[in-house]
Amino acid sequence: MMLLLWMRGILARRLLRVMGAIAGVALTVALLAVVGLFLVNAGNSMTARAISAVPIDWQVQLISGFDTAPIRKALDDAARVKAVHQVHYADVAGFEAQAGGTTQTTGPGQVIAFDDGYLNDFPAEVRQLSGGMDGVLIAQQTAANLHVSPGDTISVNRIGQPAANVKVAGVIDLPDADSLFQAVGLPPQAAPQAPPDNVLILPLQDWQQLFDPQQKTRPDTTRLQLHVRLEHDALPPDPVSAYTFVTRAENNLEARLVGQALVADNLGTRLGAVREDALYASVLFLFLGLPGIALAVVLTFAVTSSGATRRRMEQALLRIRGATTRMVLSLSATEAATAAIGGTVLGIGAAVLFGTMFSSLAPNGLTLLLVGATGLLVGFVAFLVPAWRDARWVTVSAARRAVPRTGKPLWRRLWLDVLLLVASALFFWQSASTGYQIVLAPEGVAATSVDYKAFIAPALFWLGTALLTMRLSGSVISRNGQILRAIIAPVCGPLTSLVSAALSRQSERLTIGIAMTALAISFATSTAIFNTTYNAQSRIDAELTNGSDVTVQGTSQKPAGTHLAVLATLPEAAAAEPMQHRFAYVGADLQDLYGIDPARIGRATHLSDAYFSGGSAAGMLDRLAATPDGVLVSQETVQDFQLQQGDTINLRLMNAGDHQYHPVAFRFVGVAREFPTAPKDSFLVANAAYVARMTGSDASEYVLMRARNDPTALARQAASTLAAEPSLKITDIGQAAHLIGSSLTAVDLGGLTTIELGFSVVMAAAAAGLMLALGFIERRRNFAILSAIGAKPRQLAAFLWSEGILILAGGLVFGLLSGVLTAWMLVKLLTGVFDPPPETLSIPWAYLAVVLCLVTASVIVAVLSARSSSTHDAEHLRDL
Repeated sequence: MMLLLWMRGILARRLLRVMGAIAGVALTVALLAVVGLFLVNAGNSMTARAISAVPIDWQVQLISGFDTAPIRKALDDAARVKAVHQVHYADVAGFEAQAGGTTQTTGPGQVIAFDDGYLNDFPAEVRQLSGGMDGVLIAQQTAANLHVSPGDTISVNRIGQPAANVKVAGVIDLPDADSLFQAVGLPPQAAPQAPPDNVLILPLQDWQQLFDPQQKTRPDTTRLQLHVRLEHDALPPDPVSAYTFVTRAENNLEARLVGQALVADNLGTRLGAVREDALYASVLFLFLGLPGIALAVVLTFAVTSSGATRRRMEQALLRIRGATTRMVLSLSATEAATAAIGGTVLGIGAAVLFGTMFSSLAPNGLTLLLVGATGLLVGFVAFLVPAWRDARWVTVSAARRAVPRTGKPLWRRLWLDVLLLVASALFFWQSASTGYQIVLAPEGVAATSVDYKAFIAPALFWLGTALLTMRLSGSVISRNGQILRAIIAPVCGPLTSLVSAALSRQSERLTIGIAMTALAISFATSTAIFNTTYNAQSRIDAELTNGSDVTVQGTSQKPAGTHLAVLATLPEAAAAEPMQHRFAYVGADLQDLYGIDPARIGRATHLSDAYFSGGSAAGMLDRLAATPDGVLVSQETVQDFQLQQGDTINLRLMNAGDHQYHPVAFRFVGVAREFPTAPKDSFLVANAAYVARMTGSDASEYVLMRARNDPTALARQAASTLAAEPSLKITDIGQAAHLIGSSLTAVDLGGLTTIELGFSVVMAAAAAGLMLALGFIERRRNFAILSAIGAKPRQLAAFLWSEGILILAGGLVFGLLSGVLTAWMLVKLLTGVFDPPPETLSIPWAYLAVVLCLVTASVIVAVLSARSSSTHDAEHLRDL
């Protein structure tokens, strides 16, 4: 009965404090649950995306002389297999064709054949460009080299056998050529081999007719592979677990096939890369989520501690009347149970609600159970620890003091804030300046690790800035100097000196309010800036992969540039620029060559300074434009060929007149690390006018387009306009983002960002308004006394508004400053997340304006609420 009466009194007289504690626990539980659920579901999503991006899971190459039957049985024993197909390969000396009265020849190539049903189970291996799919298919680069099209006849120069003629039925592209023609059996550390430049695909019966004789005389020139698709539903959802599962199955298969076949584990390789991204995703979620969770916990403790003086006085009265320590703790436990249980239920409910709003946030029972237990623990500790401490160590006479004796805190005497900031700077310098890797996932090794020391720098900085805020704001308030008076003068007028003197005696309470507001604003600011920068770089990464908002890709035979005029007039097209995509030999290495107009390419695509080495993007493009025969070379080529700026490079380019490769002199003017649509390794960028003049063709294989608003709408318009040209491939930036879905900058943080920024706003408003309101409630008796001795409402309002503007001004100044610095630190520490790294921070001005407006509004509401209670001053005179 006594517990119920006590709880009734608490709810009647201390409702706001209890509701504040419930809100703090609810924020902690909800944010912790959301971060945990996003973390689990992000890993599962990355696994699914990575698996879907692997066209061939395993390639099993048979050793000559072994039958496929035992290999097939070993596959079934090692893993759950969904599909297995045979692919026959044959090396040839080259191809020949006659066109336009000339004879074109190519170098060595390969002829392959698929068994029945292969393209149904592995549709991503072949993309139709022109002609039909029944019969002999020729790769587009080979068709360009031979200058042939569907219906033409080419000669296949077999090794050790007479040449054979075949008729081309269609021209195709091989999107997965790197995997399809990889050298199976090479160690993981070996450099990957480039796919053949010339490829022909024959029906299986034709391949057997042509190459069975070659296989008998030169068995070293033919080979047979089994292409395997595993049952993906049997894989663990977590990337690290899936990688371990697939690697162990592949090791089991290799043990069964020793001496019979070699295995290329494409799926394991892909998952091996994704597990590193998954760890980066975990680090990213922790960097963004933990400060918010910590802030919610601190807010809960700050709310409960706001009534510490009153609680000690209540306990003193209970102890005077005979209450034991156990009874005092029991009474406190009822209040703690209300806050803990109520906050936990609300938090779990909010997390489940968010799960229904965001498809990427599927509920997880174990996660919610652990989070619920954490919420209960926070609620009980926030109430019971102070109550136990006061009951055990504070005397009755000390507890009854309305103004307790205070001294300078230990942290301030030890200058702990400065020490924390110095330590943060040292850890940050050590992490960010030494080329560290926050995530380590060695290739071919199942073990992974995270350098958790990287968390130390922002954590110490966060604590240090909080304490420094308390030190500086406390110093300004307690000294009662010109700064304090200048801040409150607009709302106090002639009472400025009196009000500032009163405030200077409450510096400890006010500095806690300022620090809480600053922490909340800092969290909102740093989260918003980091998320905005992250999203901006994600778009840049996708644009780098796709080339622009929308890219139309053609071939040398069907260049997209012929449609430039009509594409540029599409309603959604803000700009359209042509770009050549040719191939050039650097020595024996065939590389992609991009011909551009340096003065105009920037109209259609974003060119970051990070794309280039040794200068800005604008500077490098100006240098290229000023050198007609200039060429930008990838870093890998510069290192491989030991090039120096100004060197002359002789590249072999195909001439449009005779379709043969001829040397063309270029001048090396700079290094390009990245370029739109370019591969990650070796490529070249030159002036389109010079390439056109030296090759006899001004055709532009690509068209890059910038959208006015929606890239998807522009892509639809382009597809409708070019419907009569099926060989042209149209891709938009959204498709590119999906294709790089296992890369960290493509992790979908949209839902988490929305929820986190929403939490940030709530906590910022609560920290300012709630803390201020609780302070007013705890001092209602003081205001009632002032009113009783003749203070006018306008004079009382000066005290209220002065506290509000002081907390608001201090919170904004310290919060915004520390928030920007924290965001900068996070971006620097997580540079490995971005490809390319951001040039500057992206500031979400609109969101920050909303945060500041809501914080200001919460302060105004708190002050107005306190003013409205002045009509009940008489009843507050009897408060403790």
